[in-house]
Amino acid sequence: MTTVSANTEFPGPVKWVDDRLGIAKIGKKNLRKIFPDHWSFMLGEIALYSFIILILTGTFLTFWFKPSMAEVEYQGSYSLLKGLHMSEAYASTLDLSFDVRGGLLMRQIHHWAAILFIAAMMVHLLRMFFTGAFRKPRELNWLIGFAMLFLGIIEGFLGYGLPDDLLSGTGLRITNGMIQASPVIGTYLNFFIFGGEFPGGDFVSRFFIVHVLLIPGIILALVTVHLFLVVYHKHTQYAGPGRTQTNVVGYPLFPVYTAKAGGFFFVVFGITALMGALMQINPVWLYGPYNPAEVTAGAQPDWYMGWLEGSVRIFPGFESHFWGITLSWNLIIPALIIPPAFVTLVAAYPFIEGWITGDKREHHLLDRPRDVPTRTGIGVAFITFYAMLWIGGGNDLIATHFHLSLNNVTWFLRFAVILGPILAFWITRRWAISLQRADHERLLHGLETGVIMRDADGKYTEKHQPISTFEAYSLTARDRVVPHEIGPETDENGVRAPRRALNKLRARLSRFYFADAVQKPTAAEIEEAHEHAHDADEIHELTEETETYREVTSDRS
Repeated sequence: MTTVSANTEFPGPVKWVDDRLGIAKIGKKNLRKIFPDHWSFMLGEIALYSFIILILTGTFLTFWFKPSMAEVEYQGSYSLLKGLHMSEAYASTLDLSFDVRGGLLMRQIHHWAAILFIAAMMVHLLRMFFTGAFRKPRELNWLIGFAMLFLGIIEGFLGYGLPDDLLSGTGLRITNGMIQASPVIGTYLNFFIFGGEFPGGDFVSRFFIVHVLLIPGIILALVTVHLFLVVYHKHTQYAGPGRTQTNVVGYPLFPVYTAKAGGFFFVVFGITALMGALMQINPVWLYGPYNPAEVTAGAQPDWYMGWLEGSVRIFPGFESHFWGITLSWNLIIPALIIPPAFVTLVAAYPFIEGWITGDKREHHLLDRPRDVPTRTGIGVAFITFYAMLWIGGGNDLIATHFHLSLNNVTWFLRFAVILGPILAFWITRRWAISLQRADHERLLHGLETGVIMRDADGKYTEKHQPISTFEAYSLTARDRVVPHEIGPETDENGVRAPRRALNKLRARLSRFYFADAVQKPTAAEIEEAHEHAHDADEIHELTEETETYREVTSDRS
């Protein structure tokens, strides 16, 4: 790669722009920005590229889709529905599928890209959670990512409802019931969204504006801010030799990372296009136009809405009546309380963990999940809770496919959604601690070779092989943890410390968070362990490694 110098002559138009904007100076600095190289960082790129595909295919679809509930008689190519009365929205969707060249391919690419977009964001956020990438100074980026995921789910649901087919109408009917269950404002909110009594006459046009303009614009703005903060804070990286909290080891943005990212975009686009061409999704012509008096058997929403439907399905049905007002707790709790509470808890987790641990430092090196057992256990508990609700969204299909009682499946999930996360947390936490202990032994004594030696006294021991410097660095790339202490009850003047009860709670939570965690060994502990080596050659090898370990652990302490 040639470096741009002050004397480099640009082409005329580029020089004209450079004289006014100074792009050469800006580009020289930012094009050499270093990005670390790890496969997990591609998850965010998949989400970004899926969003670009959504914009491109969505633009194509807007030229033929008619966001209108006006009734028309279908006279298109699909003979099984010819002569049937339906909305213009559904008729134009059929025309896109059968009469517009490439229309069905674009519809299916658009739908698959939407599913991939949400899936990639979810997995990307899980990667951030389990590696601690949400810690200072990236709490704001965590919230931005979570907001994009939330908006992406709403965007997908709105797009799912636009064709006005029987399947999407069934999903909207469920949404209508949830909205009406809202105390006081339910009826007014329902009329505002649907333009009257469900299904109304305006919801397609209203959904279309929000789906095509409002939410994509907000997501695009959030993506811009997100990428700016990634560049500003510098990218996180996994621990390894030469990697510290103050540097980034990797490849420059140009030409290496630009070429890799550009190639990866076409890979994602190509795979999505293959899925759109070969894997049928949402065949609206099989469902027919929406009729409030009908419902499709085995109706299922897109996968990312399954957990919300499952929450409603498995919750016991009961109501309360006060002064002529009916409160449907079987909808209020599972649809209006549990999902928002769960989402708020996950979004606020970085601040909750920071308060419990008292950690106010900046972090640019990522954690291994096993090194933070409690956080890893909490993450798996979140996933288990989500999975139980998601399975509940298909309780009828599970019952019919496996020849089980629907009531038995539902009752099992009612207990599993509570007990499952607790059990998953305990198992995961103990598993992570066990892995920590195994790493601790490997760091102190090296790798087991399977070679058994006998000393002069007849004692049998196993020879250990010292681990590599790279592995030693990775195993010690963490801090020694100290639970938050409550402090004295009064200060030097005898004044009682404020918020004493809150500090006691924080201390208890901190002790629980760090309970049973295996501390990183000190350089002295490593040296002492090496002195117990039984083979002379092994003693020599371990002694050489000790100096490296001492430097590594002293840097991390």
